[in-house]
Amino acid sequence: MSQSTWRVLGATGFAGSAIMTRLQQEGIGAAPVSAPRLATSSESSGQVIAEARRLESVVDYLADSFAGAEVVVNAAGLSAPDQNDLPSLVGANALLPTIVAVAAQRTGVRRVIHLSSSAVQGSRPKLDATDATSPFSAYSFSKALGEDCVLRLRDFINATAQAGAAPGSAASDFPPAPSNAPARVEPNHAAELCILRATSVQGSGRKTTSNLARVASSPLAMVAGRGDRPTPVTSVHALAEFVVSVGSFDGDLPPIVLQPWEGATTASVIRDAGRREPRRIPAFALRWGVSFGHLLSSAMNERLQGAVRRAELMWFGQPQDDTWAVENGLLPERRIGSVLREAHTATGSTR
Repeated sequence: MSQSTWRVLGATGFAGSAIMTRLQQEGIGAAPVSAPRLATSSESSGQVIAEARRLESVVDYLADSFAGAEVVVNAAGLSAPDQNDLPSLVGANALLPTIVAVAAQRTGVRRVIHLSSSAVQGSRPKLDATDATSPFSAYSFSKALGEDCVLRLRDFINATAQAGAAPGSAASDFPPAPSNAPARVEPNHAAELCILRATSVQGSGRKTTSNLARVASSPLAMVAGRGDRPTPVTSVHALAEFVVSVGSFDGDLPPIVLQPWEGATTASVIRDAGRREPRRIPAFALRWGVSFGHLLSSAMNERLQGAVRRAELMWFGQPQDDTWAVENGLLPERRIGSVLREAHTATGSTR
């Protein structure tokens, strides 16, 4: 599948542009697809899926854009951890991926990679690729809702395909798309839907990265204990490489894959992004700080949840279970150190 034609939604965005660059480097033909802007008041997966099926004009637009593609990557969405506008967040992070999956299946696309976020699992002891989620903010809720929609569609598509009535086929109640030039979909065709959970992705031009460099260069740069805890801070280059590897994988994909660890620790992130040693604070004191932050955020209608979570991640890190990537030899090149050092240099030059 390495030479197949790809489509990338969000191709001009932070992650999407890096994925397009990586595809070019790999010699894989790819075309960008403009993502429609959506908003919805739906707040359950059943409501979102039902709404997606009613938006035939949007399904037709995406299906027309997917014509002839084997792999579709959804790198679009609203990456706004501090935003509380739920209709916009759910529209971009749940309704859009649902419509992408529907359009891809009814156009005969072979594989769909949906970029989600490890934020859906919150501060659990270890990130993994299970369907367990613990959203803690409007943003993480919208991402978790998007995952649930994609997983439900995956089950439905697989079940109907096994019964010989795949959506988009002649035996299905759901017609092929686009309506102006319907694709030919086999009765047992099932688009392989895979959720790829990106972790704390950093790169040039990202506000989150420049903010991290500023904090790491300040007296606020601190870690819990020795600072040797693993952290899921990763580079956009590694994410792009992993997306292309997953999309090109020869075997069957699991429903969810987690972006692999890039070797960073809480202290190494401060050293690279701040060019200084972090202050090492007893863990119990920082745990108290996190608890106080949650209380303060609760009193402010959860407005500080994203900031509190970023502080917790800087102080304590978070291990991740990247067993699937390790077992299949899909570990990308580690570039997070150089990305953070570049961010430090750029931050210094803009002061």
